[in-house]
Amino acid sequence: MSYLSEQLFNIKITLQNAAEGLSLFGPQDVFLKLVEKHLKASIVLRESEISVRGEEHEVERIQQLFEVLLELIRNGYILTERDVQYAIDLAKELRADQLLDLYKGEIAVTFRGKPLRVKTIGQKHYVTTIRKRDIVFGIGPAGTGKTYLAVVMAITALKEGAVKRIILTRPAVEAGENLGFLPGDLQEKVDPYLRPLYDALYDVMGPDQTAKALERGLIEIAPLAYMRGRTLDDSFIILDEAQNTTPEQMKMFLTRLGFGSKMVITGDVTQIDLPKGKKSGLNEARKILENIEEIGFVYFTESDVVRHSLVQKIIVAYDRAAENQG
Repeated sequence: MSYLSEQLFNIKITLQNAAEGLSLFGPQDVFLKLVEKHLKASIVLRESEISVRGEEHEVERIQQLFEVLLELIRNGYILTERDVQYAIDLAKELRADQLLDLYKGEIAVTFRGKPLRVKTIGQKHYVTTIRKRDIVFGIGPAGTGKTYLAVVMAITALKEGAVKRIILTRPAVEAGENLGFLPGDLQEKVDPYLRPLYDALYDVMGPDQTAKALERGLIEIAPLAYMRGRTLDDSFIILDEAQNTTPEQMKMFLTRLGFGSKMVITGDVTQIDLPKGKKSGLNEARKILENIEEIGFVYFTESDVVRHSLVQKIIVAYDRAAENQG
């Protein structure tokens, strides 16, 4: 048995040209170093051929990883360090081929003409759920694209005529809706807290189109308190930072749903800024509504973080610290 476990396997992967090797291994071999750090095998590139030597299960993982990454390169996709890290994580479970589905369809195009695609399996599930369900909760850490993707889906629905307007809201000023002490008129007081929503709009529509849509009332950005007493038909409504709603605010918001409308509620239950003793409306809604089939719940994890790879490590470290304290 010990002889078998030490038996080394050798495979060769043929490249179409030398440029493929450069794209696959990255600038200064940064992608190759990542692969070698996480998967234990000897990887050698000679002209247009990659040789992989190691134990069978490791060689199999690397073969799947390289074949998937090469297919992406051949389809014109430019790899980033984050893409390669995510592909390695999937390859460890021989799931790297699931990446090909992610990069097939674009969900929208930015105003500069750059295609927008989902970057993780969690994000793909989120987008699919938003298409299927009228109310969707996107719950998970910062940097997973919860709000950004919801805004992209809202703009797509508006452009396709599926809805007549977009309403973006979040509880103002770290959960309390007390805006009085801030200088300026209401718009100036509210804007800093809604900035992330503007950023996503600017990215997809551009500042000029966003300004026009806001002027014409096609897009409305308002604090959560302004939703009271309204019924919102034919609208795509996004509630951001939902962990900072009270249970009363959450119930008020959810019952605004009108005919022909969609709601997406995003939040991170580890970032609750409510005063001590106040319950989070997001936590409560999860427990109360989880058995309603027509409501979608999508949970993101640190593996869905699409920011700098350090952000992922920071989230994991904080999660561990919280567990240890618990």
